[in-house]
Amino acid sequence: MGSRTLRAQLLRDRLSDWWAGVWRWVLMAAGTIIAAYFLLNQGLGNNAVLASAIAALVVGAAVTGSTPLAIALMAVPGLFIVERIGAGGGVSLSDAALAAGFGTALLLGKRPYSAPLRALLWLNFIYQFTTVFTVIVNRYDANTIEWFHAWLLISGALVMGWALGRGGYARVSLLLVVGSASVIAVGTIVTALLQYAGGDLGEVYPRWPFPTHKNAAGTMMAFAALVAWVRPAWARLPVGWMRLAFWLLLAAIVMTQSRQAIIGLIVAMVVLGARRGASRRSRWLLVLVIPAIWLVVVTVIEQINSQNQFNSFFQRVDWFREVYRIWRESPVFGQGLRYWYLDPSTGFQPPQAELEVLASAGIVGLIGFLLMWAGFVVVLWRVDPRFGSLALGVTLSRLVQAQFDLFWVAGQTSIPFVIAGICLGAQVFEQERRKAGVEALTIRLPSVAGRRDRRTRGS
Repeated sequence: MGSRTLRAQLLRDRLSDWWAGVWRWVLMAAGTIIAAYFLLNQGLGNNAVLASAIAALVVGAAVTGSTPLAIALMAVPGLFIVERIGAGGGVSLSDAALAAGFGTALLLGKRPYSAPLRALLWLNFIYQFTTVFTVIVNRYDANTIEWFHAWLLISGALVMGWALGRGGYARVSLLLVVGSASVIAVGTIVTALLQYAGGDLGEVYPRWPFPTHKNAAGTMMAFAALVAWVRPAWARLPVGWMRLAFWLLLAAIVMTQSRQAIIGLIVAMVVLGARRGASRRSRWLLVLVIPAIWLVVVTVIEQINSQNQFNSFFQRVDWFREVYRIWRESPVFGQGLRYWYLDPSTGFQPPQAELEVLASAGIVGLIGFLLMWAGFVVVLWRVDPRFGSLALGVTLSRLVQAQFDLFWVAGQTSIPFVIAGICLGAQVFEQERRKAGVEALTIRLPSVAGRRDRRTRGS
């Protein structure tokens, strides 16, 4: 490397450090200003969720000076909290945490992005491009807001996860994922035991640490269960605790009776097990798959036989018919994202991913959605399995879940992509650490050899 090239590299490194330092102070100042605004002008009332969010923001902003990605790290548990912020607020704490984590990652995260991450971001851009037409054709506020929100849920989550993995925080981040979901699992089990004691053996909606819909709780716990089951070696997760967490999460998922969470978890585990080949852990899958499939089939048959037109099965059939009718009114560009906000007669979000995209963004949007997901699977399948298996598993699990329920919803969408980003960032972090170790060894060996030669000549 020439002297001019070396000076240019040193200058770039200094500018990068200066730029990161500036943004650290900006984030600390912004956190203080936002906290003061809510405390002095808005008031907290009795909203514990808002108070907790502000406290986390203040602490994260204060620590940013020494730990640049502190806000992004503290945002990870927040992804699991689907409560709305403020009285009558329209933003969930999960979305607010993702926005804070993404902003921090964008400003302080390391670059350049790896080829797989860039490919995923471009695939998401393709989908966003195909949905911009419905934003232009159907002009209302919720349409435009949701367009940016959907981009944040995927690309924003990927960038946030990448920054954490690339910055060396992969282990801590995954522990936070499993730990946060385990708290929900404990709350689910406690709620279930109280419910069962009263003679009700039905679906469990956890009431602690905060009220959560069974499908939201089940799907989020399923992602964490996959982390505990895959237990990638590079993350150095404690084996004993991960096994305990896996069975705890699995029990809680079954108690919620969230069929989409169970099916998504099964499909992901089967695909990853087949990818690994025959092993003891793969054979244990049969112990889980058979009773899980039996539970899903039995619950569906019971709903059909009950002839209750208001249960989830028949309700979904009616919703599918209604969504088809809505799509026929605007088949090419759709009715607009979040169209159900405008028409009280269609006040429900379609409970199936492709149908929602079809009604919202038309055929054009559906083509972009299918291309995006096909590309996601192909890209992650080609990543080194040591890092790509977990990323593939959580995203595939989300795709399967969305065939039976809502797709564009807060943490249920962002969490798997944050995990995928962590895996891709950790891959580059490990590669550079090994490279640095080899270079250090290469520098050390000639010096040792030189000393030996001098000793030989001296004797």
